[in-house]
Amino acid sequence: MSDGVRVVCFDWGGVILRICRSWAEGCEMAGLPVRGKSGQKKCIEARRRLSQRYQTGQMSDAAYFKAVAEASDGKYEPDEIEKIHHAWLIEDFNGTDELVHEINEMPKVSTALLSNTNGLHWMRRETDFTTASLIEHQWASHLFGLAKPDEKIYSAFERRVSASGSQILFFDDLEDNIKAARAMGWLAERIDPEKDPVKQLRKHLKKHRVL
Repeated sequence: MSDGVRVVCFDWGGVILRICRSWAEGCEMAGLPVRGKSGQKKCIEARRRLSQRYQTGQMSDAAYFKAVAEASDGKYEPDEIEKIHHAWLIEDFNGTDELVHEINEMPKVSTALLSNTNGLHWMRRETDFTTASLIEHQWASHLFGLAKPDEKIYSAFERRVSASGSQILFFDDLEDNIKAARAMGWLAERIDPEKDPVKQLRKHLKKHRVL
């Protein structure tokens, strides 16, 4: 094991948790159709901007659902948006709990979570998706009021875990977040959620001499 890596940090959705990857998939998981122009680029971008505000604690749940309903071509009611929102989180990837347990048993390495998410999803990490609850340091964008890839959230995270730079090995499914982490001096590897995340995680953990 490398003496350098002190914290193994996971993103949540797309790395240890399977989530919906598109509006159409979210609707399908919620048992709702894609209506009107809600699946087109203009609506997708509007929802993305609202999600950024919501994930940094700038909107209440009710305000977010109402705004997303309006931004989705006006074809949904807020309660339907809430249903899609809850359906967005699907299941832990197979083998993630065993991997986190394995790392937790190492005396010189701790596990951490750094996720862009919101309060409603965050509460479910201990009730519905248990892998996240096994992780020692759990931090999210809505708690910081900041979101990846803003360098400020990486700095805030470093202060919380008392580690920095190459002492942190970070996994995320988005390239922009990986680039930002590397700019902070972190060791960072992108995980493809479509290609067995645990197999990729183990490969990178061996590469960096953690396993």
